[in-house]
This record gives sequence, C-alpha cells and structure tokens, in this order.
Amino acid sequence: MKTRRLRLTIAYDGRPFAGWQIQDSVKPTVQGCLEAALQDLCGRRIDVQGSGRTDAGVHALGQVAHVDVPLLGGSLSRAERWAQAINVRLPEGVRVTASRAVAADFHARFWAIGKTYRYRIWNAPWLHPLELGRAWHVPYALDRARLRAAAEILLGRHDFAHFAANRGAGFEPRSTVRTLRRIKVGGRAPLLTLEFEGDGFLYRMVRLLTGALVRVASGRDDLSWLRGTLARELRKNHHQAVADGLYLVRVQHARPDRSTTAASPLTRDEGDPGG
Repeated sequence: MKTRRLRLTIAYDGRPFAGWQIQDSVKPTVQGCLEAALQDLCGRRIDVQGSGRTDAGVHALGQVAHVDVPLLGGSLSRAERWAQAINVRLPEGVRVTASRAVAADFHARFWAIGKTYRYRIWNAPWLHPLELGRAWHVPYALDRARLRAAAEILLGRHDFAHFAANRGAGFEPRSTVRTLRRIKVGGRAPLLTLEFEGDGFLYRMVRLLTGALVRVASGRDDLSWLRGTLARELRKNHHQAVADGLYLVRVQHARPDRSTTAASPLTRDEGDPGG
C-alpha cells in the first residue's frame, strides 16, 4: 500500500500519562494513545516516531512526530484533515494541533536541530489551585537579579555532565557537551517562567538546571557554586525541579547536511530526553 509521511505537532497534559514513550505501565503513554488512534483510523498499526521522550508529568505544547499513513480519499486526501480525524479518537489529555505532508525522508528525531523548553514556577506562600500539576510551587523568595546572573553563566557551549541524571547502563550519551542559546527569565509575579533554547538537552537537564537556578536565586547557593559545578570542579548538582512545571514548547528541524557525517546532539542521544 502506498503511503505518505505526515509531520504531527502534538500538545498534551502530562499528568495522566506515564510519559511519551510506550512502556510496560498501568498508566497510558502519549505515543501509545496516538498509535491506538491511528490503528483505529487506518485499520492497521502505524508507528509514531517522536522527536524525543518526555517523562511522566511533563507537558508539551509543541511535541513533533512523524507517521507514514496510507493514501486515502475523501477528506483525508488533505494532510491537514488528519489532525481532526486523529483527535476524535484520542483521550482529552492529548491533541494533534497540526498535521502536514513532509518529505518521505523527514525524521522527527534525526532532523531536529534544537528544542525550546519552558519551566513554570509559582513563587508565593500558597499554590493557586488551578496551577496544581502545572507549575512548581516555590514558597520562599527568589531574587530575579540573581536568577538572571546565574542564567548568564550557563549560556553558551559547555559540558553539562553535572546537570544530567543517570539513565542507567547502556543509555550513556556519547557526549555531554551542549549549547544553550538562550535562557529567558519572564512571567508576572507570582508566576516565574524560565525558557531554555538549545541544540539539545541531556536526560533531565532542564529540571536540573532549573533546580540549580532556584538554589542561587533563593540564596541557598552562590554564583561560585554554579560556576564550579558547571566546570565539574564540584560534585554533580542533584537539585532537581519537579516534572509538573516543565513544557516542551517547540522543536526546530532542518534537513541533515549529507556532505558531513557529524550527527546532531539530538541524534547522538537517541531523542534528546531533556525532560
């Protein structure tokens, strides 16, 4: 059967799911729900290849995946109509926000050249009930000037080995060097947002960077501690922000340059599990 490749943009509330990737779990996964919806729609199993994994509880505004679907007539002859056809078969916690036709060799993971994550912090003595499961509650004062100064230290190309969690034997990255292009400090009190843009992220790197920035902004650690940890002169940072406040905002893609064998950071780490 002839097929065509679609690029799907996906949003989901991470709370009901055991993460993105299909696994042995009582809770559903986002990938599993998408594959079940496509099987119901197409009458056969369709593999969903995501740009990377997100952990349980982590949300997405712009996850990207690709699928090879059969050439069908009627409304599904138009690529943009696939989003709605999939959505009516999905649980309410996940939606395909856009679908479009792409080149047959497009790959959501291998063509990725960067990602943007946003972390939301509710910085007040009490947590607003509508922020439950959607932000990290930090009840003590945070100094935004210190936070920005700390963020400046992390910008650029560094070895972020001390800001990565261990996924176990067989999952070690080939390189722990990454480039952070931007860290934007925003939000209106009591909401504080941190937006990280980079060429790739190590396992739980965004949550560990956020935990470190909060340590400095609260005065519990200073800028010299952050510099020493980044330079691997001190022990690894183990101050990790919770999953609730993390959102995958967007994934940047570009066709690989076939004149070079150098792989992108996302390719080397099999999906950039930065959540």
